[in-house]
Amino acid sequence: YQRRWVKLDTDYLRYFDSEKDTYSKRLIPVSSISRVSSVGDQKFEVVTNNRNFVFRAENDADRNEWIRTLQQIAEERKSKAAVRTSMSLATDSATELADKSGFLELRGFKHKLFVVVAGDKVFLYKNAEDYRLGIGITYIEMNVGNVKEVDRRGFDLTTPYRIFSFSADSEQEKEEWVEAMQQSITEALSNSEVAERIWAVESNRFCADCGSPKPDWASINLCVVICKRCAGEHRGLGPGITKVRSLKMDRKVWTEELIELFQRFGNIMANQFWAANVPPSEAISPTSGSQERRRFLIAKYREGKYRHYHPLFGNQEELNRALCAAVTTSDLAETQALLFCGASVTCDTGDPQCPTPLALAERSGQRLQMEFLLHNKTSGWLGGCHGAGQSSGRLLSALLCCAEFSRRWCTLQDGVLSYYENDRNTVPNGEIRVEEIVCLVNNPLHAHGIESTFEVYTEADRLYLFGLESPASAREWLKSIAKSFVHPCAEELLALDFERLGRLHYKGGLTLERAQEGWFALVGSTLHVCCEDGRRQEPLQLRKLQELCEYPYPAGRTPLAGGERPPAEPRRAGRTLYIQGERKLDFLGWVHAIQKAASSSGDTLSEQQLTESDVPLLVDRCIDYITQCGMDQGIYRKSGQNSKTTSLLEVLQRDARCVRLKEGEHHVDDVANTLKRFFRDLGDGLFTRRWAPNWLWATALEEEGAKVGEYRQLLAALPPVNRATLKALINHLFRVQCFSGENQMNTHNLAIVFGPTLFQTDGKDYKAGRVVEDLISHYVEIFNVNDQEMKKQQDEITAIMKMREASSSGTQQAGDFICTVYLEEKKTETEQHVKVSATMTAEELTFEILDRRKIIMKEKDYWSCFEVNEREEA
Repeated sequence: YQRRWVKLDTDYLRYFDSEKDTYSKRLIPVSSISRVSSVGDQKFEVVTNNRNFVFRAENDADRNEWIRTLQQIAEERKSKAAVRTSMSLATDSATELADKSGFLELRGFKHKLFVVVAGDKVFLYKNAEDYRLGIGITYIEMNVGNVKEVDRRGFDLTTPYRIFSFSADSEQEKEEWVEAMQQSITEALSNSEVAERIWAVESNRFCADCGSPKPDWASINLCVVICKRCAGEHRGLGPGITKVRSLKMDRKVWTEELIELFQRFGNIMANQFWAANVPPSEAISPTSGSQERRRFLIAKYREGKYRHYHPLFGNQEELNRALCAAVTTSDLAETQALLFCGASVTCDTGDPQCPTPLALAERSGQRLQMEFLLHNKTSGWLGGCHGAGQSSGRLLSALLCCAEFSRRWCTLQDGVLSYYENDRNTVPNGEIRVEEIVCLVNNPLHAHGIESTFEVYTEADRLYLFGLESPASAREWLKSIAKSFVHPCAEELLALDFERLGRLHYKGGLTLERAQEGWFALVGSTLHVCCEDGRRQEPLQLRKLQELCEYPYPAGRTPLAGGERPPAEPRRAGRTLYIQGERKLDFLGWVHAIQKAASSSGDTLSEQQLTESDVPLLVDRCIDYITQCGMDQGIYRKSGQNSKTTSLLEVLQRDARCVRLKEGEHHVDDVANTLKRFFRDLGDGLFTRRWAPNWLWATALEEEGAKVGEYRQLLAALPPVNRATLKALINHLFRVQCFSGENQMNTHNLAIVFGPTLFQTDGKDYKAGRVVEDLISHYVEIFNVNDQEMKKQQDEITAIMKMREASSSGTQQAGDFICTVYLEEKKTETEQHVKVSATMTAEELTFEILDRRKIIMKEKDYWSCFEVNEREEA
């Protein structure tokens, strides 16, 4: 036995080295205690679900007091848990509430500890198994904590009682831990007054959806209190279904009426409607994953699968009439059932003095009915647009953190965007100085339940959402605001029909020492950039990016200092652009917008991710892989597995840039089948609906010269992407038939396969196959291929075949080749010859060169590896 100071509270039994210590040596969740019993003189045993602990008191009286108290608390916890059938019995431990968890080194401990950030606490465990069991070392209250980065992998968590010095496995991991702990501090310092008042109702102390304890989020229109994890999934349903707010941080939302509404409603009343018919097999618990939660919440709130249907369901007129009657009483449950079974919150009451249910509730003095209707009122988003010129007008404006739009009179004068309660007020409700604006966003129509909306981001990392009923008026306001805050050097961007416009810092080319400010405008899939010196750079065609990387954004830091990692990196052939954000909110908006613009957006060729030569990246990836791995087989004759083809096509269409086809992981027949299915399902087809009949008609021409001439004219008539794609495909098929001796696929066989595929026919029309056969046979003439290009293609195929022969005989690893690498300058004295394997990364190649030249990497050194093509483009 070792002498320990032991403390018992409502959640944990903890023991310490001494009564002066703040942090325990061990903590045992009260919820895990199954039995407490006497085991002899002065001793008692605490039995948990997985482990037993034996304590010895100073005398029998103390021992008996400990046993009685522990048994009482354990029984109370069990009885409460039994009432909540949707909950697991161990909901207190950090295991179900973890915001981040993993291993960290902690100074003073020999081995890594398993650390968990959960809500407003940080828990320490000896290992992952103890974490699973809930048996920890101690926890740290983050309301007294402060996080400070020490070096590349280290950071300190400082409290008034002790400094915890942690070390992560990597710089990226460290930044993630620091951000998680800073968020925990924010949560710990938030105001708990609202939460405590709402938790005063027993059912509100547990998440309405999964049963997690102490939920500190809520849906203010559904009147349910929910946990952080369910709140994240609620947001995915959209504000039209659920409007999520924090009990602790969104203080302005929580009026006295709204708090009282939640106290009267409670999760029990809400779930008597929404969760009246939940099968046990479909219910979720605190341990449920994101996909399970999403599935359940969609079924519960969007589909209304489990709700208690009102007897008038389906009869719109009767529902509306019943709602008008219910809102004049205190029966909130009836109003809820009517509203969420189809009654219209803005229905005509037939009373000219009180034309809406809200007006009826107000006349009847039903404050809580009014509050409930207001938070479920969508008609308040509509309104007219009045005013003079570009400097003032009637807009609907609201902070994005508010669910409903509020009608405000807005003016733009002398560099200040002001919004007033109405056009008679002289004192504004709020102001936005144009020099503080960093970004404008023009949203798609009806994005927020109103015709046109736009967003304004400021340097204070705040977002304002404005809306109008006319797209023309919204565009006029956007142009006026943009003209006020955009620097004169970037005025030419104002002429663009931009979706997003703002200023960011960036680094370009090979000069990475200093970031400069630039103005960016996103138009469709094109990113326009103006430098701070007024030079306009060549627009970036985002669908042609070779690579798009997003780096972690350190919390509370601006990644502009030398050596810090830029958060986003769009890379095209011959050009790399590092884009950096000073504020997390608008920068994440840019990242998501660029990612979306750089992705495939439809099923036509022009909407795909493209190579520099205008060929869909999906097609290029498949052709390249088949060329390297499938030329010596019966390629295209055998069908791949349907499930694998479907899966691969989905992944490539989602983002072909991130897909690397590898031998051993992807079967060549599956890749070939993917390529064929892509062309068969292609919207408008490869030859286009307009020109496809002309291609088929050309096969009837008997004179070969006339036929080739017709094909060349039809080729010129195709859109540029279709033309480039057809050339790439026929070039590939031409290569395949060059090796028909090995793969058994001559021109005729290829035409039989690809004719119906490219023309999207059932295969009965022989003309489709004739077109493909003619294109392969006359590939050189139709596509103007010169002798040098032909020789290069043949050499490439021969090299690939030799390499595969060498690989199969075991003489060398497939894909190995000798590459010349230059260090900083293209000079004889700087060149190195390196054997590059198929699996070698750019990082490994860089370290190989630096090691050979005995160059030592310093902490903030940047080394980049560039591949150079035959035109000497990096």
